[in-house]
Amino acid sequence: MRRSNHIFAGVAVAVMAVVAGGSGVVAWLEGPAVAEAALARKVHAATGANVSRYTPEAFAAAQAAGQPILVAIHARWCATCAAQAPIIQEIAAEGAGKNLRVLLVDFDTQKDVVRKLGATMQSTLVVFHGNQEMVRTVGDTDPESIKATVRRTLI
Repeated sequence: MRRSNHIFAGVAVAVMAVVAGGSGVVAWLEGPAVAEAALARKVHAATGANVSRYTPEAFAAAQAAGQPILVAIHARWCATCAAQAPIIQEIAAEGAGKNLRVLLVDFDTQKDVVRKLGATMQSTLVVFHGNQEMVRTVGDTDPESIKATVRRTLI
C-alpha cells in the first residue's frame, strides 16, 4: 500500500510539472501538427477551374470529357497528406492548361467515395484518364515522383 502511494505522488508531481510548464509544452507538442493541418486545409480550400471537392457529378463529367483526373484522398490530421498538399497545389497549377481535374476527397467525411475508389488509407493519389485508372500511389511524398506519375497521364 505504501508503495502505491509513492507512485501516485510521483505521477501527481509529473502532471503538475507539465501543467506548470503551461502552454509552452503544449504548443511545442502541437506546433508541427497544427502547421500540417493548416497546410492540408489549404488544399481542401483550394479554388480554381481545375480544383474542386470530389462529387460524383464532377468526377463523371471529367471522365465523360476524357480529361486527366487526379483524385487526392487525404485527411486533415495526416502528416503525409500535409506533405503532399503543396505538391498537389503545384500540379494543379501546372496541369490547368492541359485540362487536368484535381478532385479532393476527405478521408474522414467522404467514406462512401473512399470505399468506391477502393482506397484503404489517406494519402492515396489515384490518377485517371477518362474512365481508365492509370496509376495509384499511397504515402508518396517525393515531389518528382508524384509529378512524374501525373505527367504520364497528361501526355
